[in-house]
Amino acid sequence: MTNPLAMQQNKSRQPLSNSKQGMIYFFSSLLSSCSNGLFFLRGSVHQTRKMNRLNAKIASSAKIHIFFPKKMFLQNRHFNRNLLKTQFITLLILIPLGLTSCKTETISTQSSTSQTPAKVAAIPAAPQSASPTQDTRDKEDKKLLKAASWSMLPGWQHESLLPAWNTFIQSCRSLERRPSWQDVCTQATIIRHSSEQAVRNFLENHFAPYQVINPDGTTTGLATGYYEPLLKGSRKYSSRFRYPIYSTPDNLLAVELKDALPDANQVALRGRLQGRKIIPYYTRAEIENNRSLLKGKELLWVEDEVELFFLQIQGSGRVVLENGETVKIGYADHNGYPYRSIGKILIDRGELPAWQVSMQSIKQWGRQNPAKLKSLLQQNARYIFFRELPADLAGPIGALGVPLTAGRSLAIDPESVPLGAPVYLSTTWPNTAQPLNRLMVAQDTGSAIKGGVRADFFWGHSPEAQAQAGKMKQQAQMWVLLPKQYRE
Repeated sequence: MTNPLAMQQNKSRQPLSNSKQGMIYFFSSLLSSCSNGLFFLRGSVHQTRKMNRLNAKIASSAKIHIFFPKKMFLQNRHFNRNLLKTQFITLLILIPLGLTSCKTETISTQSSTSQTPAKVAAIPAAPQSASPTQDTRDKEDKKLLKAASWSMLPGWQHESLLPAWNTFIQSCRSLERRPSWQDVCTQATIIRHSSEQAVRNFLENHFAPYQVINPDGTTTGLATGYYEPLLKGSRKYSSRFRYPIYSTPDNLLAVELKDALPDANQVALRGRLQGRKIIPYYTRAEIENNRSLLKGKELLWVEDEVELFFLQIQGSGRVVLENGETVKIGYADHNGYPYRSIGKILIDRGELPAWQVSMQSIKQWGRQNPAKLKSLLQQNARYIFFRELPADLAGPIGALGVPLTAGRSLAIDPESVPLGAPVYLSTTWPNTAQPLNRLMVAQDTGSAIKGGVRADFFWGHSPEAQAQAGKMKQQAQMWVLLPKQYRE
């Protein structure tokens, strides 16, 4: 769920095809995720900013779990070229063996030697909620935040807290499983219908504010906005509704290394089987140019390819059918490629000035340059798959696994801000200098929301929400409210 301007991918010196980029990204991600376990590279950059990570992602069609004995990681922690080569070859051998050695939904190298491909599992009904085992990271979380006082929060005494309080109660459905949050969530549920002053007293008595800082020590960052798009569509293809929204493909695989390398970075690897090999999944261009690849996985059909593209960036939306029915859809999975901003591409090409780029200006450029549009959209190789949501949901489901609240839910980088925590945001209204100081709740994440002081403001699903989200690109400061008993 991202603004199209945020967090761009660096360019390489020589252009590569999408398939080559995908292969490089697949294995470079694999290698970087193993820097603390399987591979010990001299001069490699190690992750130093570890934050709270709650398991909130949708499971892929099939998961590949890879096991290695701990002994092989502990014998040599210095760079050894022969060891590196041996370990890398071992990994490449064991991955396909793991894929072909099991008949169950979970593929493991510890299974039988059968070479029958794995059976694909169905997508869960909702994202996984918080895991109690994640509480062991609380100590690391707090070190990355700077202790503050309530008086440092701009406009705190004048902020209406009740709307965010009700949103936080929703977060407690996941947070209450974690020891550091159990007490405050239990007590918060008891007083959920209290007055404004009672909520303020509760927060100040049971929480402590911590200012979010950037890796360079600064405290100012970027706030963008996102929304829930409303598209016109159909459950059947027609000359009007000819652009498909796909559900998760059966042949999409997720490679998970966390069981083998518990200290490895959380890297979302996606791929597909080609014989006994795992190769990168299809790019956006491959999917759009050859619809037979995903034939039968069409969830809905819509009439506008640009709106479909931005639906994928936002991560959830609503589709109004011709009979008046509204279908709610949410993020299910992705094809494994990094997000690339088409707004940044237009700037680099000189098509639009940086100050003018917004969702609205990109759409306008597309209407004026129809011959260039498809090529531009396909520069972002990342592709999002969706699932249909219950019609009675209050809002789209965020990464925390609870419905989002317009104007109170925030997408953050869980490496910097604990998912589920209250966050006090100090920024300005889109395209103005008017202060916007608001208590919100970190309930979502996004592929372009990376860094310390980095937030994506959820505006809702109205036309006004779309307008505000499309033009929001403001400086911001953030404070996280953590329970006083949060482990140190």
